[in-house]
Amino acid sequence: MSGSFLSSAVFAESRREAVGRLLECRVAGHWQGRLSSSALSTATAITALRLVDERLTTTDHAARITAGAGWLAATQRPDGSWGDTVSSRGNLSTTLLCWAALEAVWDTGRRVTGPSPAVAGAGGGDPLRASIERAAGWIIGRTGSLDPTAIARALTDIYGRDRTFAVPILTHVALCGRFGDPRSPEAWRPVPQLPFQFAALPQSWFRLVDLQVVSYALPALIAIGQVRHALAPTGPGRLLRTCARETTLARLAEIQPSNGGFLEATPLTSFVTMSLAGMGHASHEVARRGVAFLAASQRDDGSWPIDTNLATWGTTLSVAALAAGGKLHRWLTAADRDLVRNWLLDQQWRARHPATGAAPGGWAWTDLPGGVPDADDTSGAVAGLAELDAAGGPSSAAVAAAAAAGLGWLVNLANRDGGIPTFCRGWGRLPFDMSCPDITAHFLRAAVSWDRIPREAGGPWAALEPRLQRARRSAARYLRSTQAADGSWSPLWFGNERHTAQANPTYGTAKVVAATLDRRGAEWLLAAMHADGGFGGGPLLPPSIEETAIATEALASVAIGTTDAPLRGRARAAVEAGVRWLVEHTAGGTHFEPAPIGLYFAKLWYFEDLYPLVFTVGALERATLLADAGAPPAD
Repeated sequence: MSGSFLSSAVFAESRREAVGRLLECRVAGHWQGRLSSSALSTATAITALRLVDERLTTTDHAARITAGAGWLAATQRPDGSWGDTVSSRGNLSTTLLCWAALEAVWDTGRRVTGPSPAVAGAGGGDPLRASIERAAGWIIGRTGSLDPTAIARALTDIYGRDRTFAVPILTHVALCGRFGDPRSPEAWRPVPQLPFQFAALPQSWFRLVDLQVVSYALPALIAIGQVRHALAPTGPGRLLRTCARETTLARLAEIQPSNGGFLEATPLTSFVTMSLAGMGHASHEVARRGVAFLAASQRDDGSWPIDTNLATWGTTLSVAALAAGGKLHRWLTAADRDLVRNWLLDQQWRARHPATGAAPGGWAWTDLPGGVPDADDTSGAVAGLAELDAAGGPSSAAVAAAAAAGLGWLVNLANRDGGIPTFCRGWGRLPFDMSCPDITAHFLRAAVSWDRIPREAGGPWAALEPRLQRARRSAARYLRSTQAADGSWSPLWFGNERHTAQANPTYGTAKVVAATLDRRGAEWLLAAMHADGGFGGGPLLPPSIEETAIATEALASVAIGTTDAPLRGRARAAVEAGVRWLVEHTAGGTHFEPAPIGLYFAKLWYFEDLYPLVFTVGALERATLLADAGAPPAD
């Protein structure tokens, strides 16, 4: 592409700026990132702390509750709603949680909220009261009324059979007194009873029973099921549930991480803590550790993030981005690579996970105790170790063994359909326990990454190789079977709020195309591109830095690897346009505005400050490989 934008000084300078900023984001040699603050997390956290204070007759957390309530009031959308992030559209789930939390803080009065004018006092003109009334009006506009039945019906319409998040929301609203006195059984009629008694069974039996929640939500199943049963014991399984209370409470304590934070997630930890407090167990060891986690997680502005960090994920994404142009050795010195390599090796789980029963060999998204091994992060770590080895330096038998263990973990995780789920093979039939295209494609890229790394004969690879090859063929068949008629794929862990189904076929298709060079998928991406080179979550949707970068990098891979000459030419032209768009919309690689495209558990939106930066670096680095042999990439 001699004479193209990719050979220009503007591109070279933008690339250097973006890479430099990504390198500056390291903390102790790896990347930690920063997740967006969350209205949902903040609402659930202040409710958990308030209930603990009330049950223990203290005001130990009054200042934290005041700060959290003030942050909610200050970040409410003009229409009275809240979204999952400050950049998100308002949604019913988060608005219900915020409305209920603030109403309860208001009801508690000055004893809890203190003298802050943002949340204390009474009468007209008070910001908190006005915020609550705006929220109530917005909710009524969506549900028809604040009647418990109307609220429960509206949540069922959103979540259907999956009770992973619907029941916690209803429990939170009930504990805040919005359905009446929480001590009255009548207040709990809208809240379905979760079958927490099944948590007393061996984990291997879980797939045989109807847990009604996904695998990662076992703590919520126990705690929320218990508070509903304690305050309104009804139904044919009442006696069995009563008998299982102590056993499952003990199980809850066993699976709680050492720092108290279930999955490092503020909402999940809050739901567990408020449920225990609501049933009179505010001093239980699980509640005490939960409170400690929440107290340590609050930010200076009074808010809480959705999760503590995505350090492993952010680190492996960063390594992949820096390596996308084949120049990882330029950006990370041998000493830098050793730091990242050793840090990644330290994050590999070497014991069975107490909560999900995951076997040793996988990686979680974080370096903190609440992480759970998952397929996406395991694939990222395996591929990252390969890139670090390929960049030069002494190859280690320990690194190869760790990678083999990770790939073996992934092979064992594969479902019967050949696809890769997130956490657990065959645990359930709800989305987060089913195969998904983006994670399956990531597995394929991780497996291919080690094809180029010399390995000693024998050892763990000898037994793994035939199984790995079969798993790769099965994964490819799964991807072919799940491709939409228009050539696209939709991912599980990323979405777009403006898409009619809140899906993100741009992200999903780009990930599969990068792994397989699928022609129909590449054609879909080319058709989805805006005239100016940008990409949104789907055709005609407003573009973002993240989506443009992901699609541009995938098309660059097509332009490099396809044998279809016409497709190669159109892909190269699209990369040129996509790179121009990125340079323009990042102010030459110096400014990166994040978009809420990330989907957390139960389809909660988040943005991560690293995403637009790291995805842009990946696109710019991969694009350098498209320079003609006579016009080397701009360095």
